[in-house]
Amino acid sequence: MLYHTQPISDYLKPGVRAHLVGIGGVSMCPLAEVLRTRGLVIQGSDMSDSATVKHLRSLGIPVAVGHSAENLGDCDLVIRTAAVHDSNPEISGAIARGIPIYERAQAWGALMRHYPNALCVAGTHGKTTTTSMCTHIFMAAEADPTVMIGGTLPLLRSGYRVGQGDTIILESCEYCNSFLSFYPTVAVILNVEADHLDFFKDLQDIKASFRKFAELVPPGGRVVVNADNDGALSTVRGLDAFTFGLDAPGADCTAANLRTENGWPAFDVTVHGEIYAHVSLRVHGRHNILNALAAASAAWVLGLPGKAVEEGLASFTGAGRRFEYKGTYNGADVYDDYAHHPDELHALLTMARGLGYRRLTVAFQPHTYSRTAKLFDRFVEELKIPEVVVLPEIYAAREQNTYGISSADLSREIPGSVYCSTLDKTAEALRRLAQPGDLILTVGAGDIYRAGEKLLGK
Repeated sequence: MLYHTQPISDYLKPGVRAHLVGIGGVSMCPLAEVLRTRGLVIQGSDMSDSATVKHLRSLGIPVAVGHSAENLGDCDLVIRTAAVHDSNPEISGAIARGIPIYERAQAWGALMRHYPNALCVAGTHGKTTTTSMCTHIFMAAEADPTVMIGGTLPLLRSGYRVGQGDTIILESCEYCNSFLSFYPTVAVILNVEADHLDFFKDLQDIKASFRKFAELVPPGGRVVVNADNDGALSTVRGLDAFTFGLDAPGADCTAANLRTENGWPAFDVTVHGEIYAHVSLRVHGRHNILNALAAASAAWVLGLPGKAVEEGLASFTGAGRRFEYKGTYNGADVYDDYAHHPDELHALLTMARGLGYRRLTVAFQPHTYSRTAKLFDRFVEELKIPEVVVLPEIYAAREQNTYGISSADLSREIPGSVYCSTLDKTAEALRRLAQPGDLILTVGAGDIYRAGEKLLGK
């Protein structure tokens, strides 16, 4: 259904009243702040009275808890998150009154046009970490960027910041083609793999979406792509792309003199054969070296000095829920990670196996029934890497179980694995299995982190 006939940019001007449904969300809160700095009158609603809601109120932005058509007041437009459906009383109320309704991505896209540099980081996985690395680099360069990340970054103590500089950095998600509402001047494509198959038909459909994303970059902008990833490279074939990689011959940006210093990866970032920066990372794994090269490539095409890359990456110790240390139980180190796709699992588990722990114990919570069903064999393959596997029930997220699938089905294919119907039982299993010298990982995009917190008594 068409909820408007005018582009949202017509409304983004001083004095216009915008109502944000789900204003406490990870990308709605910064959107509210940025719109406010442009002179709009902002109000909103959310399901709970969170710390984010309290922060918005401290800025003078009224936020209603709970959804009701009465919350709309005399607003001129409504902006909603993807999680808010037409059945929401505020959406149905706006439709009844003829108030135009826009998606969050449309608002961000319109705002990007006011920034000379719009750095959009896309890919099936690695987006949050790479966007966070870019943020560290641009902060080190004192570029005062505006940032929106799909996770928490310790440097910002949140997932966003509202800056006054000429750069906006956004994690850009392909789900529901959201990133096609954006206006990137630099589009980073980390990888293109089969995922979100509840929305996309197949890998070719996903590639077509990423191709459209790359084609959004205007003349004078740059597409930055991972030459080590066949899906990404084939997606941009024929476009003038700046490439990075570790293995691909002829990549524009690569890592030279790769070594280990004090237990961490160190290397020289070279661009066209010339040293751009000397990098010492504080995160493990080949995938993070590639993420660092992606961030360095974005910095290079935007003209930042190599010193900012060095300082920014040296201070980056990871984003929230990305191999995040949680504590120790019975002599075992407990970490948490957001990995929820087989490729992410492979990168995480192979990295973890190389850290020298006695055993690797993984509690993996599959995310969505569709992903579990359609990538079932891949999940089984990767979950045979750890010595010990605990499988809590699938996290439904936005779905109903029309596939008739359970984590118990995975468990039957993974010798020695333990199926748990609840997170309480998952924590009990981890408590029983934990031994000194182990690395315990809670893994998934749902609420599996709670099992680790229960284990640690938090």
